[in-house]
Amino acid sequence: MTTRSTTYEMTQLEWLEAEAVHIFREVSATIEKPALLFSGGKDSVVMLHLAMKAFWPAPVPFPVMHVDTGQNFDEVIDFLNRTVKKYGLRLLVAYVQDDIDAGRVSEDYRGAPRNRLQTVTLLRGITANQFGAVFGGARRDEEKARAKERVFSFRDEFGQWDPRNQRPELWSLYNGRHKKGENIRVFPLSNWTELDVWSYILDQNIDLPPLYFASKRRVIERDGMLLEVNRFIQPAAGETPFEASVRYRTVGDATCTGCVESSAADVAAVVAEVAAARITERGATRADDRISEAGMEDRKKEGYF
Repeated sequence: MTTRSTTYEMTQLEWLEAEAVHIFREVSATIEKPALLFSGGKDSVVMLHLAMKAFWPAPVPFPVMHVDTGQNFDEVIDFLNRTVKKYGLRLLVAYVQDDIDAGRVSEDYRGAPRNRLQTVTLLRGITANQFGAVFGGARRDEEKARAKERVFSFRDEFGQWDPRNQRPELWSLYNGRHKKGENIRVFPLSNWTELDVWSYILDQNIDLPPLYFASKRRVIERDGMLLEVNRFIQPAAGETPFEASVRYRTVGDATCTGCVESSAADVAAVVAEVAAARITERGATRADDRISEAGMEDRKKEGYF
């Protein structure tokens, strides 16, 4: 009598999902007081979905923290609040405006982008809540500095990152040891690409803010980017608004995040569009990332996401 053995090969998305679920469980089992950074953007939404899978049917065993620049897209904040209410999440909000009012940071000018100011607010939120680990949605394919990042990224007592002093992660073995005051930034989506994220959103039928889908919007062209006219962006002298079918590939500070011309009005169409793209979403639509090649790495060394 012979017996047949069958093997099951995981798809790319199943492998990525399993890895992320393992990371969430590993952190929860080994590090005290983790938290999940939740911006309401697609990567943080996918990350939350994976965290819910990791602990189902129990609720997510840690809070979500939002760093509010005060210059967020209204549609994203509305989506964030609906999501928190829908899943009964514990939401903690750290406001950049509080740090401006306290004199810990200052704006270059009224209405200036606040992405760089978020670092102080993030570190304050981590310290005040004594988080041992913070989950972030960064991916290695987004930007050069993020490609250097480990899954478990050690940060010292000042929240700083040293790209030359990172811990090995052979065979997916992670080292979350840290002293009081230090913390670990954890990136469950490190090995995902933008296409992986959108393919997973399609596969899992995950809801997203409407900004990610093409619609007729009133925009202006500035510094080689299309910016939607809203309460943060107004036409300057010589800029003429026009209507175009556009969508956002990433949603950050509304003052420096551009959109792209697109007809992709649903997830399947976005997947097809992203598969043909030859530039990352941050490189295409984030003005603050264009300042210098070392810009993101410098910010990460200071404690940025």
